[in-house]
Amino acid sequence: MIAFGPVPSRRLGKSLGVNNIPDKVCSYACVYCQIGRTLRMEVERRPFYEPEFIFEEVSKKVEEARMKDERIDYITFVPDGEPTLDLNLSREVEMLKSLGIPLAILTNSSLIWREDVKEELFDFDFVSLKLDAVTESLWRRIDRPHKSLSLERILDGMLEFRDDFDGTIVTETMLINVDYGDELERIADFLAELKPDKAYIAVPTRPPAEKWVEPAKEDLINLAYQLFSERLGEDRVEYLIGYEGNAFASTGNVEEDLLSITAVHPMREEAVRELLRKAGADWETVERLIREGKLIELEYGGKRFYMRALPSRRKP
Repeated sequence: MIAFGPVPSRRLGKSLGVNNIPDKVCSYACVYCQIGRTLRMEVERRPFYEPEFIFEEVSKKVEEARMKDERIDYITFVPDGEPTLDLNLSREVEMLKSLGIPLAILTNSSLIWREDVKEELFDFDFVSLKLDAVTESLWRRIDRPHKSLSLERILDGMLEFRDDFDGTIVTETMLINVDYGDELERIADFLAELKPDKAYIAVPTRPPAEKWVEPAKEDLINLAYQLFSERLGEDRVEYLIGYEGNAFASTGNVEEDLLSITAVHPMREEAVRELLRKAGADWETVERLIREGKLIELEYGGKRFYMRALPSRRKP
C-alpha cells in the first residue's frame, strides 16, 4: 500500500502516510525494527515507484478524506525502509506540494551527509531524525548500519542540515536493553548542539527484529529525559513509550490525567501533589497506581519523580 491513513499521531496530528520504499530496503538493520529484518541493505539511491503513481495514490486518499470531512495535518513519508534511498523523492515532493498540505518525513539520518539528500529534505516542513547513539560501537550494535556508512559523517551532516533548515526538526532516540554507560550524556551533549524543536525518547512497542531486544527500564528512560531536558529544556523533550490516548487534555478523572501526563514525561512529586489537590484526591491514588503496576516511582538529583509504567512491565 503506497498511501495509508490518515492516522492520529502525537507528533503530527492527523497524518497521511506515504510508503515510497518496498518492504524492506534500508541502509540500517536495526535490532529493534518493528517492521522486521532488513531484506536488502542498500546505500545507493535508486528509483522504486513512478512519482506519478505515488501522487495518484496519495491524491485519492486526500480526496477521500476531504469527502468525509477528515482533517489531514501532514502528508508523511514513513515507509517500510529508508525514504531517502528513493531517487525520485524530489519529484514526488514537488508534485505533492500541489495538494497544499504540509509535508513530513521520518528518516534514519543515514544519508543526510549527502548534498542531494540534504537539499531534498529542505523541501519538507517537518523532518524527524533518528539519533540512537553518537559513539561508533553502540551505533553499530543497535542500528547495524551498512558497512560503508560513517557515523561521524552522519552527525556532521545532521548539524549542517540544522543550520540551514527553516522547518520543524525533531529527533527520536530508541532505548533498549543494552549497556549505555555514559552514552546518554553524550547524546544529550549532541542534542544541545543540534537544538531540535523536540527530542523524543522511544522504546519498542511491537515485536522487534531480534528476539533478545526489550524496552529499556524506566530508570534509564527517566535518566535520558532528565539529561536531555537539562540541555534543551523540559518543554522540548517527550516520551514515545507506546501509550495511546490524549496525553494533554484533562479528562476530569485524576487517575487518567496522571497516567496520561506521565506517559509523556515524568512528574515531580510536588507537581503530582498539586494535581491531586486540585482534583480533591489524596496520595492513596498514587500508592494504588504503584501497587497496580501502572505507575513507577523514580529518583533523580535528590528529587522524586513518577512515570507511567511500560506495558511490558505491568503486573498481571
